[in-house]
Amino acid sequence: MKRKIYNNLLKWKNNSIDIPLMIIGARQIGKTYIINEFCKKEFEKYIYINLLDNPQIVEIFEQPISTEEKFTKMQWILNTNIDLEKTIIFFDEIQLSEKLISNLKYFCESEKPYKIICAGSLLGVKINRFNSSFPVGKVKMEYMYPMDFEEFLMATSTQGLIDEIYKCYEQLTPITNALHEKLLNIYRLYLCIGGMPQAVQNIIDVKQNIFEFDKEIIKNIIQSYLNDMNQYVFNNTEKTKIEAIYKSIPSQLGNISSKFQYSKINSNARSRDYESSMQWLISSTMVYKCNLLKSIQIPPKVYADEEYFKLYLSDVGLLTSLLEIQYNDIMLDSNFLYKGNIAENYVAQTLVSNNISLYYWKSNSDAEIDFILYNQDGLIPIEVKASNNITSKSLNSYIKQFKPKYSIRISSKNFGFENNIKSIPLYAAFLIK
Repeated sequence: MKRKIYNNLLKWKNNSIDIPLMIIGARQIGKTYIINEFCKKEFEKYIYINLLDNPQIVEIFEQPISTEEKFTKMQWILNTNIDLEKTIIFFDEIQLSEKLISNLKYFCESEKPYKIICAGSLLGVKINRFNSSFPVGKVKMEYMYPMDFEEFLMATSTQGLIDEIYKCYEQLTPITNALHEKLLNIYRLYLCIGGMPQAVQNIIDVKQNIFEFDKEIIKNIIQSYLNDMNQYVFNNTEKTKIEAIYKSIPSQLGNISSKFQYSKINSNARSRDYESSMQWLISSTMVYKCNLLKSIQIPPKVYADEEYFKLYLSDVGLLTSLLEIQYNDIMLDSNFLYKGNIAENYVAQTLVSNNISLYYWKSNSDAEIDFILYNQDGLIPIEVKASNNITSKSLNSYIKQFKPKYSIRISSKNFGFENNIKSIPLYAAFLIK
């Protein structure tokens, strides 16, 4: 399956290959697959080293010898003499060797033509809790996420359909009604299964029949995430807190207060008791944090309230699985209150995959804007609607108070531009940059 990160890998190869590349992302999002594809296609020779299967290599990098000696010993273990001019080396599960991560500095500064790429599960957590000297500035870091809706379309539809979305987005002219309805149906299918490659492959295998989709795939991924919560924790108590936060997110998204509430985990819970556990989850990229903006001023990062926030799951398919919602209710676009929260999570993960920081706004009178986009046009409000009911006092209140250059409404309505509001269909959210 095609992944958009492949273009970033090509840029690294062509512009900065002398700097080791580190791919960071949650488990089972397709990191190993796409890096394997890249290395096989783009280089004459390729060596794959999974540290999980090679504990002796982990031991070598623990030794108090020079990095060059370590590399030589590694070649002995691999029973090969690596041609550095022609070979790329992929260290998978690199989080298992903190010393190897530290030694990436040597590979960056060496005059020898090392070509190093690495990835691993919970790599973000490992870096956040690094005990050794992290090679700051000597490693290029690239974040990877589950397949977004465009990648889902690449896997399940024709390129012509994607081209038509691009054209209508650029011109803000309606797409034909037949295509609009078709794309909304594909979007609903995406809400059911999300963007985990294994799940996407299964829906392709069953010819996009949601009722033949293997639900156990997503359940197993969630279980693997819960199992991961045993790793890189200070103690068992922290592991329990991490899991409690994660499992509470589906219900937290429906909070009337529009903020994450620790009291929903434990009536006596306080933020200070969960600070490290929360950071663990954010570093793992299993969840995304969206901070309230205390003031609509630039740069928004300065005005973000770290204590008032929402959490979204990294993949909407994981959310629908945890909700145990019937796929039929999504596919038939049934009316239920939580439908808006599902759409909101979908947009949040879409924005994050486009490297957009998440912020939202709430007034004292309970007017609320789902997301605030900061781009060359300033601070742009983004309102998310799960249906074609676009009545919104909140957006009108925001426009009247802050007078943005324009606003964006994401809903099931077609493309358009009216009253200085860009109408973007839910299936085209991936085009917002």
